[in-house]
Amino acid sequence: MTETAPPLGRELQALLEPFDEYNQRLLDQVHPLDWESPEPADRYHLVVLGAGTGGLVSAAGAAGLGARVALVERRLMGGDCLNTGCVPSKAVLRAARAFHECRSGARRFGAPEADLSGDFGRVMERMRRLRAAISRHDSARRFRDLGVDVFIGDGRFVAPDTLEVGGRRLRFRRAILATGAMPRIPPIAGLRDSGFLSSEDFFTLTRLPRRLGVIGGGPIGCEMAQAFARFGSEVTLFEASEYLLSREEPEIGAELARALERDGVRLELGIEVRSVDATATGKCVSADRQGVSCIVEVDELLVAVGRAPTCDGLGLDAAGVEWDRYGVRVDDRLRTTNRRVYAVGDVATKYRFTHAADAMARIALQNALFFGRAKMSDLLIPRCTYTSPEVAHVGLTPQEARAAGIELDTVKVDMDSVDRAILDDAEAGFLRLYLEKGKDRIVGATLVGEQAGEIIAELCLAVTHKIGLSRIATTIHPYPTQAEIIKKAADAWRRGKLTPFVRKIFTVWFRLFR
Repeated sequence: MTETAPPLGRELQALLEPFDEYNQRLLDQVHPLDWESPEPADRYHLVVLGAGTGGLVSAAGAAGLGARVALVERRLMGGDCLNTGCVPSKAVLRAARAFHECRSGARRFGAPEADLSGDFGRVMERMRRLRAAISRHDSARRFRDLGVDVFIGDGRFVAPDTLEVGGRRLRFRRAILATGAMPRIPPIAGLRDSGFLSSEDFFTLTRLPRRLGVIGGGPIGCEMAQAFARFGSEVTLFEASEYLLSREEPEIGAELARALERDGVRLELGIEVRSVDATATGKCVSADRQGVSCIVEVDELLVAVGRAPTCDGLGLDAAGVEWDRYGVRVDDRLRTTNRRVYAVGDVATKYRFTHAADAMARIALQNALFFGRAKMSDLLIPRCTYTSPEVAHVGLTPQEARAAGIELDTVKVDMDSVDRAILDDAEAGFLRLYLEKGKDRIVGATLVGEQAGEIIAELCLAVTHKIGLSRIATTIHPYPTQAEIIKKAADAWRRGKLTPFVRKIFTVWFRLFR
């Protein structure tokens, strides 16, 4: 049953709709209304501003080592990952996969015919229930029990060594800035007046839009476009680039485009959205492709064109911390222009992933509290887009290798050569390994496949610790699994070493061996 939310301010209120028992439970964990902030210590070893992944890892790690720690959050603890990002989106994607399997099961596998109506309301209720259950790990009470002084409220620097929140001043020896990022809203005429959804409020939907427009062909846009098409929405995706996932190679964008189109997504690529106008029956999106107009009417519009670091209103100038529209300026050890203050996560890097924020927090802790010398440039950060098929990458791309003057050999294996992929009806995709020319050292890998996010872990280990293909070729992989594609790539590389000269040597050997 939905209840009336307590007065939280417009920003927080929008994140917690509908205010049912699950969102009440979420609120009680990550922004308890009856929370009493403690009296500040005379001086903290570490003050952390922002309780997303980077901030939580920083606070828990420092407190676990015995430091006096304060953690400040003005919105919802858990940040983007728990509340509006990883957790809700992956719950929705799993439900969309179930819808797809039901609809396609009879045709693909001879499964029983299913009732195709579905219940989108239950999909979103399940998401809220699971999010509320997971939220206890990020809760204010849990961090208080870990020995952290938790302050709920607006925090801002008032001096190079002092933060203020709720009229209380927190002096520190070191601070970590972990305020994350917010959805970037493009300057499209009429967009704000017509109304739109971003990743901040998209997961408050309780009714499936009959027609959904998505602006942006990056990871969020592609994931949600495919998911809602599988739920039954008529989805149109607008992307300014000629390819989806423009950060990846064009072949990968083309492979994903085919997958989205198979699921019914209408793709408008290489197109600029010029305006959005409210109509009596929805929203009219007007776009232009090389002078040719395209007009699409939708019921809801998701804007997913990237994220902007959260720097405004933090008193960074008072702290002597330099920043611009790209985020807080840090050196390779994550120290800002104020030697006392470090920054981690989305506010300080282009790698806007939960796992990147976690890794950065560990570097910042080592450097801030123990005079460490850990460097951001030593991190190898993989990425994955959780569409179907998934798109995962680790290490260098060919373009990055060329820029660094590194020559590559490439090994490619198609997923349709893997027995388990055939049996799973998951042949779409491929693995491409990038090797240092003339060597077996893997410097990068791209994998497109249904389980790419899981399979890529073996290659993350290989690239990080310089494990070459010759060792992978001698590693036994269980059969049948989709991960066998890595062993196939290693075998393909080994066969490539069998040059005509080597073959002649073997021919002579076997003649002598008779």
